[in-house]
Amino acid sequence: MNVIGLIAEYNPFHNGHLYQINKIKKIYPDSILIVILNGNFTQRADTSLINKWDKTKILLENNVDLVISLPTFYGINNADIFASGALEILNDLKIDTLIFGSELDDTNLLIDIVKAKINNPKYNDILKEYLKKGYSYPKSSSKALSHITKKEIVNPNDILALSYIECIIKNNYNIKPVSIKRENNYHNKLLESGSASGIREALKNKKDINNYVPKCTLKYLNNPIFIDDYFDLLKYKIISIDDISVYHDVIEGLDKRIKKYINESNNLEELILKIKTKRYTYSRIKRILLYILLDIKSDYVPTCYVRILGFNKVGRKYFKSIKDDITLPIVNNYSSNKELLSLEYKANSIYALK
Repeated sequence: MNVIGLIAEYNPFHNGHLYQINKIKKIYPDSILIVILNGNFTQRADTSLINKWDKTKILLENNVDLVISLPTFYGINNADIFASGALEILNDLKIDTLIFGSELDDTNLLIDIVKAKINNPKYNDILKEYLKKGYSYPKSSSKALSHITKKEIVNPNDILALSYIECIIKNNYNIKPVSIKRENNYHNKLLESGSASGIREALKNKKDINNYVPKCTLKYLNNPIFIDDYFDLLKYKIISIDDISVYHDVIEGLDKRIKKYINESNNLEELILKIKTKRYTYSRIKRILLYILLDIKSDYVPTCYVRILGFNKVGRKYFKSIKDDITLPIVNNYSSNKELLSLEYKANSIYALK
């Protein structure tokens, strides 16, 4: 019996996601499928269109056995931190196989690229050279990898796959990484692409998405929430706080750019475009603004924990069988875990304002 792990946001859960889960169950018919589910804010610093509890219901209706929450700090951070949090939890849950979507769809090549990076003593020096030239960290990392391996990795899911594999290797996790080819373009905002980005864009523009998501998703999309809806709250916070350099990843100089452009901006997109530079990417700026919105300061110390969002009979039986061997804190409710769940509570409360 295989214990399969998936790391996902499902924003929203669409036909491609359903295809992936059904394919996994076909390849591994007697497996237990565990999903580490990102919460109400996502790795791209968006809001989840559907709250995490309703997403859990959708997953349990579609062959997922156990759904575990990814703590907010890891869920809204860069690929390496995102991967490290999710895999620490999955390793503690004793999975033997991690399955992920990939544009490249060549697990062995991805593993070889990661090993070349880890084993090449010149990688960090090459990375620093690109950073000195003013490239962003993700761009510098991509160029350094290309320099070493002669392979260019630019697609977002491939980049995330590299982070998963590197985390597995560095931590010596007994987890086998397996890729399943993505059938759509992750960044394509056309509805016809079938991607989550395309569906989100269509919802913003009040377009019909019935052909692109299963019925179980449609019933929860009556009032989707977008990150743009929180701009006034973010603006108020930035204006009212004198020193925003206290927030996570707000490095010297960036606080001044944010303060400079906040009053000149009428929406989130406008603010990000004014702040971003060659060094500070759109994605990084957007995440930093989310850190400010959620009040995540630079001295915040993240901790992984196991918090069950839902399970079926199979998932419940499996969790009970490994419960005594789990080393991470097992969180059942907020009242007895206030310190551990303080950021989660804050994020959920802010999410619920809209």
